[in-house]
Amino acid sequence: MLNIPNLLTLLRIALIPVIVLVFYAPIDNGNLIACGLFALAGFTDWLDGYLARKLNQSTPFGAFLDPVADKITVAVALTLLVEVHAVWWLTLPAVIIIGREIVISALREWMAETGKRANVAVSYIGKVKTAAQMGAITLLLAFLPGHQYMWAGLVLIYLAAGLTLWSMVMYLQAAWGALKGN
Repeated sequence: MLNIPNLLTLLRIALIPVIVLVFYAPIDNGNLIACGLFALAGFTDWLDGYLARKLNQSTPFGAFLDPVADKITVAVALTLLVEVHAVWWLTLPAVIIIGREIVISALREWMAETGKRANVAVSYIGKVKTAAQMGAITLLLAFLPGHQYMWAGLVLIYLAAGLTLWSMVMYLQAAWGALKGN
């Protein structure tokens, strides 16, 4: 159960409170350190999946924990950003992203109970969405309000929110027959 991919996932979870503490710590460039830690967490997300497949070390524990770690990491980082920016135009995509994660998690759980989990497996668009949101959050942690390059993070967060809605519609369409009861 505790193999390298699962240890990387546990590391990602352990980084979450560290990211928060460093972000708020009264130190110079705390946001940049938090950004680096978030980027490290994003890298471990990719690495644990790669290693699980490459080393044939996929486990039920890892299959459960990896998406949980991803969702918590993203939700916490978006919460930090919403608080520090305190503007509707960042809150809106954050709410879309977090809300979609809740809807799709519930849908996957329900589909698993009905024996149709494969209908809502992770799609390619979901992977692109994840890359866009990880990039957006990294940039927004690095470039706080008023920074001249903050716009790059905003563009990516809106791209991520659009892909988030698109992928949610795709998942709901894939599950529609089961949702209707047919």
